[in-house]
Amino acid sequence: MACLLRRPLATNCPEIQEEIYRKDDRLLTFLKDVYVESRDPPVQVKDQGGEHLPCKQEEKRLTKLGHLEALDVKKVPKGKISIVEALTLLNNHKLHPHMWTAEKIAEEYSLELKEVTSLLEFFIPFAVQEFPTEGRKAIKPT
Repeated sequence: MACLLRRPLATNCPEIQEEIYRKDDRLLTFLKDVYVESRDPPVQVKDQGGEHLPCKQEEKRLTKLGHLEALDVKKVPKGKISIVEALTLLNNHKLHPHMWTAEKIAEEYSLELKEVTSLLEFFIPFAVQEFPTEGRKAIKPT
């Protein structure tokens, strides 16, 4: 153990290296005799009375995106819309409200009429307007 005092790393010491790589047959036989058997306790399922969770899978529909198809998901659950679809239908309703009515949107996208009516009432897409600069005086900062 005198080499520990001389060198900072113990792995450089030959006595320690020898001890590290030496096989101890007695310990190896103990290790071979060890057998571990593990079992999970049985799962207890509590009965909640007559309540059962629905087991059916959600129905999905293909999205109606047109030229924006690469930007969004391909399938969404029925009764829901993707963000690109939402922006598209809001813009369609804004541009052609007589053609894209709440009833038509609900039918087209498999949505409930009440939800479509709320969507059209509370979510309005932004309109960017540019004003012509000719003929107008610029306001000078004071």
